[in-house]
Amino acid sequence: MMSPTDRPGGDDDGRHHAPRPPGTRALLAALAVGDPEETIRFSDVFAGLGERAFGMLLFVATLPAFIPIPGVGGAVSGPLAILIGLQLLVGRHTPWLPRFIARRGPRRHAMSRFEQRLSPWLGRLEHLVKPRLAVLLDHRIAGMFSGLLLVLLGLLLALPIPFTNYVFGGLLLLFALALLERDGALMCVAWGLGAVAVAVFGVLSGTLAAAAAQWLDRLT
Repeated sequence: MMSPTDRPGGDDDGRHHAPRPPGTRALLAALAVGDPEETIRFSDVFAGLGERAFGMLLFVATLPAFIPIPGVGGAVSGPLAILIGLQLLVGRHTPWLPRFIARRGPRRHAMSRFEQRLSPWLGRLEHLVKPRLAVLLDHRIAGMFSGLLLVLLGLLLALPIPFTNYVFGGLLLLFALALLERDGALMCVAWGLGAVAVAVFGVLSGTLAAAAAQWLDRLT
């Protein structure tokens, strides 16, 4: 008599487990392949990724924050992070970009450099992250909280605060990885560190209040 474990292609209960989708490192490597001078449009970055689309878009949008030129990275990554955060805040299930942004994006040679630098770190992280605690990613309130933190972190990144690009960029990458890998536990870590960063750099220093006041002055 055949035991359950002897069933061809089956496990103990005879069910088949769907293969895990490609991880962040594999997706990033795929974007780096091709003509080095070709532009990777933001609209193509998240095509076909479904519920992981926000994560991939945020990941690529955050990469300019690590360009070692003062003011450039934050001016690009900050507004994009704010745009992504606002969409999570209002409950969108797929990203939307204005046409003039959707047609833009990094060159493949730039993506290749980032892929080479990040690949060792992503390889180590992939042993730790995994799909879990999906409620912390899919629940409406959880999505709103993630969106709010992304808006605030994006605003801080866009402001000319010395020596903070890597800090805010790293935090945004944590959010991106949590969304991409569908890891609710990692999202909890991102929430905690993001809230601390907003409190320390934004609220306690008065930076966010000053920025908000300037925006209100412009509107009035």
